[in-house]
Amino acid sequence: MHTRGVLDRRQFLLTGAAMMVSQNKMSFAQISDTAPKAQLIDVHHHFVSSTYKADASARGVAVPGSDWTPEMSLAEMNKSGVAMAMLSQPGQLSGDVQAIRKLARETNEFGARVVRDHPGRFGLFASLPLPDVEGSLKEIEYTLDTLGADGISLLTSYADKRPGDPAFAPVFQELNRRKAVVHFHPTSPSCCSGLIPSVADPVIEWPHDTTRAVVSLLVTGTMLNCREIRFIFSHAGGTLPMLAGRISLASRISNANASKSTINQYMPANFAPQGVEFELQRLYYDIAASTSPAAMAALLKLIPTSQILFGSDFPFVPISSTSLGLTELALPASATAAIQHGNAMNLFRRLNL
Repeated sequence: MHTRGVLDRRQFLLTGAAMMVSQNKMSFAQISDTAPKAQLIDVHHHFVSSTYKADASARGVAVPGSDWTPEMSLAEMNKSGVAMAMLSQPGQLSGDVQAIRKLARETNEFGARVVRDHPGRFGLFASLPLPDVEGSLKEIEYTLDTLGADGISLLTSYADKRPGDPAFAPVFQELNRRKAVVHFHPTSPSCCSGLIPSVADPVIEWPHDTTRAVVSLLVTGTMLNCREIRFIFSHAGGTLPMLAGRISLASRISNANASKSTINQYMPANFAPQGVEFELQRLYYDIAASTSPAAMAALLKLIPTSQILFGSDFPFVPISSTSLGLTELALPASATAAIQHGNAMNLFRRLNL
């Protein structure tokens, strides 16, 4: 396994810029003379691999961000004060089982090369070839043990399957055994693409699918049985902050009527013994493109600031869209610093050495 950059916690907090790279102990200032004082760790930052571009081109599919390069990310990161970005590949890979496995492997190796070529500036959330469970288990082993990935990137749905589907249980059991960080990115399920003409799915359908993914993991017991996984959900949890109270109420009604056959049995009973709010407050949420005052007010009413992470959704959204939005909220300095970098440093083992 190749050597990866590590962040020195105390030095980071003291200077905001002295990010250290393992083995050489090189600071970011030495990596790039133009790098500003770094304040941010970006957990929602995309790369577009050459393999992914070729696959999409062969299928006649336009790939947003297809002009992405590591240098493009670094320039934007330096301009916006991002010390490190966790890379993930957007979109679902296509083809038969063997083709998807090959694409996932090549995509992850491409991402790992970017991490290796730019020590200390990037991390990697590896993609899995789901819904292929066997291939996904092999890719978990390879990416975490050999490539040294920082976590796993999953989608909120795979065609007609949600992440809590029993078919995916072996994948989550293995991720739980490894105490993995799992970052969920929204997508459009087979039921719900293009529902409103002229409105792109990311605007409305993706936030809803994030909520569906969380509820799927809750009601199937996946979240309860996989306590060692650190889950991150994108875009401030999508519509979850607004629907959390409704989900909690349905759970309480269902629990009260668990022994009865009644129309009030809205959900399975007892999937959250300590309450829905308790489960939701254990999750992490990135705030990519979600720092509007209303969205953040809802999120902050639901969870503590210790569970909020900075994310940008670059190159699809400028980093400054989220970074400036965060500062304009005028949160207490300690809360802002925690969201900007402190919470990520506590979450990712190698950043907290």
